[in-house]
Amino acid sequence: MCVELCVASQAWLTERPAVVTVAPMSMTYTETGRTRFLQMELAGEEVALHPCGGLWWRAGSVLVVSDLHLEKASSYAARGQMLPPYDTRATLRRLGALLEELKPTTVVSLGDSFHDRQSRPRMAGEDVAAVRAMTAVHDWVWIEGNHDPKPPEDLGGRAVFELKLGALTLRHEPSAEAASGEIAGHLHPCARVVGRSGRSVRARCFATDGERLVMPAYGALTGGLNVLDRAFAPLFGEGMIAAVLGRDGVYLSGMDRLAPDRASLTVNRRGFAA
Repeated sequence: MCVELCVASQAWLTERPAVVTVAPMSMTYTETGRTRFLQMELAGEEVALHPCGGLWWRAGSVLVVSDLHLEKASSYAARGQMLPPYDTRATLRRLGALLEELKPTTVVSLGDSFHDRQSRPRMAGEDVAAVRAMTAVHDWVWIEGNHDPKPPEDLGGRAVFELKLGALTLRHEPSAEAASGEIAGHLHPCARVVGRSGRSVRARCFATDGERLVMPAYGALTGGLNVLDRAFAPLFGEGMIAAVLGRDGVYLSGMDRLAPDRASLTVNRRGFAA
């Protein structure tokens, strides 16, 4: 039985939400204060998608975040492109607030936690202390990414290539084959969602079909790849949806409400870029 879902965004609060039908998935909303979580089944496990971009698996007391890209700005500065050097602190403050809210036993940082192999020496002392404080009170797992195949050893936590938790498999890069229960990062999914008036909003999102999921980038200075890009096509069938991050909640969009970033870009019958 298909589920009817509402597409909404803070940009369209004055509009009537559009109702779309997506592939069979079990999804419900849970509100805590002003925050709207999306509860869903992923390969039979119940997880919650947080509007800041974290995934919460309550049954295992596990929080998953992806692609922090700490010290990205300083990496650009080292090559002569000067950016405000506040991305690491902004990312860690957001993460710290989420840890305080959920109080997970285990935290999994799903790869590319550090923008390059020299990120650690560039970190400010305050930021180093913040990371060590986090890893000291949680079972912290650094998944190895393409930017950080060897995460720093002096910040606490443990590094692994991938991690299996119940029916879930956590790794940085999505597998090219069918992978039920896979939670991956790497692609930095974003969605451009078109409302009834024709106006659109572009924001980070989770991409999922109920069997596997690609996490949004959590870092403050990370870009995003449109979920209609051909890179997503091998991962999902007809039933992919975008769970779009808003200021106060996660909002759903089916493929029929998504648009590519370039109006001239053609899409195939499944909705992905041709």
